[in-house]
Amino acid sequence: MTAPHGRGLLHLAAALDQPAAFDAASYIESAQLAERGALDFVTLGDTFARPGPDALTVLARIAPATRRIGLAPTVTTTHTEPFHVQAAVATLDWVSRGRAGWQLDVSTTEGEARLFGRRHAAPADALWREAGEVADVAARLWDSWEDGAEIRDEATGRFIDREKLHYVDFEGATFSVKGPSIVPRPPQGHPVRIVDATEKPARRTAARYADVALVRVAGPAQARALRVELREAAKEFGRDPDALCVLGGLTVDLGGGEQAAEPGHGGGGPRQTAQGPLYRGGPVGLAELIGAWHESEAVDGFHLTPVEPRRDLERLVNGTVALLQHRGLFRTFYPGSTLREHLRLARPANRYAVTGGTS
Repeated sequence: MTAPHGRGLLHLAAALDQPAAFDAASYIESAQLAERGALDFVTLGDTFARPGPDALTVLARIAPATRRIGLAPTVTTTHTEPFHVQAAVATLDWVSRGRAGWQLDVSTTEGEARLFGRRHAAPADALWREAGEVADVAARLWDSWEDGAEIRDEATGRFIDREKLHYVDFEGATFSVKGPSIVPRPPQGHPVRIVDATEKPARRTAARYADVALVRVAGPAQARALRVELREAAKEFGRDPDALCVLGGLTVDLGGGEQAAEPGHGGGGPRQTAQGPLYRGGPVGLAELIGAWHESEAVDGFHLTPVEPRRDLERLVNGTVALLQHRGLFRTFYPGSTLREHLRLARPANRYAVTGGTS
């Protein structure tokens, strides 16, 4: 099944955020609903700025209750140890059998800094440069075990082939890591890295290291310009721009009406609010908006955040997604088992196995 005019099938993801929810059952129910709609992945936000459950731990709990959908927690790169972060994300990839993503974020406030007491808050530009270094060293640590490094030879008592383990010897501006990792190479090679590239300080990191970039803008022209900017920057970094998936970030309120968007929320774009672009209307109007943006090459798909998690996610899956599937714009089943396969991204080669060095 292919979309009209040669455009590939679009990508869809949804946020599972449920303020003040601490029970696993509600998150599992939402993730299973999203999986029934064959969405690429779900995200769960996290921040040191407000109370809430640890996103990575919640999604690790969801992993055995789902089979195909990708699981992408937000894990900040500020005030955290890069070695521990990469090991935790790699572990999520193992327990989900290759479905882990990682939304990188930074912590910019002095209040968050005081929680740790190690340093003061820093400007966003500096924090996103550091986030890029964390993304870089994470990939190196994921590669520090070659595929097949575990041999588990009972006869000789050898668990690993030491020739297939590598030091990364990374020196960054604010940290250094020797390696190797304590977790074998993840099933995907590299779990999928996601960056919200709406704000300018994050765009360089997104272009250089992200597999998925989110852009939260209200009009298709703005989205298209950002997509072009990110793809050109990725090419300048020596990447294949087609290896960067750009998703429009949109908050959706599907509580009113079953057909059309409210005035100013559909057509040329959703309404801009202090929290980002908002669509308010019915599932049909949302399907029209998604289809139009994708067809015009403004975005490769959408990351959708329900205003009311249970109500809006149900209407999204059973209404909007069903319409997009009927129109041949979105898949009806998962052809693969890993998040990289859902996003049509290749499994990265291991840099150490290929070069034999520490490039």
